[in-house]
Amino acid sequence: MEDEVVNAQAEEHPSEPGEGAPPEGAEAAAIGPQDEVARLREGLALATAKYRALLLHAHPEVPEELVTGDTVEAVDASFLSAREVVDKVRSRLEARLAAEPRIGAGAPPRGAADLSALSPREKIALALGRRQS
Repeated sequence: MEDEVVNAQAEEHPSEPGEGAPPEGAEAAAIGPQDEVARLREGLALATAKYRALLLHAHPEVPEELVTGDTVEAVDASFLSAREVVDKVRSRLEARLAAEPRIGAGAPPRGAADLSALSPREKIALALGRRQS
């Protein structure tokens, strides 16, 4: 790809010997096409990293391990798939929690025993047993 960019620039601006050619000393000081491409790639990598960080900061529920990519488009695509995974997991957990009965924390409140099911003889035995203890 770098060669295509360099060739396209050479076709747009052909230079004939002696016409517009930089002096020999200025050639060393000028930025070459490869240097410019390298600088642009570094800028793209930095912009992509910052964009990824902003996405993850704005959506903390998305695990950062799932968001990858070398370009903004790749980061967007991986972010969308990661968000779908998070949404699926969240909906499954909510469905599971809704289906399970809730159990209160701690012991149930203490109350008097229901003696209505006992016969009169059992009630008397229970009362005599409490007196003896």
